[in-house]
Amino acid sequence: QVQVVESGGGLVQAGGSLRLSCAASGRTFSTYTMGWFRQAPGKEREFVAAISWRGGSTNSQDSVKGRFTISRDNAKNTVYLQMNSLKPEDTAVYYCAARPGVISRTSGAYDYWGQGTQVTVSS
Repeated sequence: QVQVVESGGGLVQAGGSLRLSCAASGRTFSTYTMGWFRQAPGKEREFVAAISWRGGSTNSQDSVKGRFTISRDNAKNTVYLQMNSLKPEDTAVYYCAARPGVISRTSGAYDYWGQGTQVTVSS
């Protein structure tokens, strides 16, 4: 089993940067695909980015390509989401999630979820 805890959210001006971290517990962390999702008020949860268990493969939503970068450090049981050139439409609660197996863009495919961290981008 894997437990995940997100951190790093906050308030930032448009054009600014934030780095989210997701600390995971469990000896099998290195075998899990990790994903980031977000949910804005009144909207459904949406896929942001995911990274394979070795870090060799990543996948991201078109709207964040070139701005967000997902990475992981299996020695530290941590996955990161570096967010640059933030826009007001990036405002949401960001969730970290884990699943065994290959990358998926579907939230239902992920077994373990954190409590979320708020990211607010002001214009």
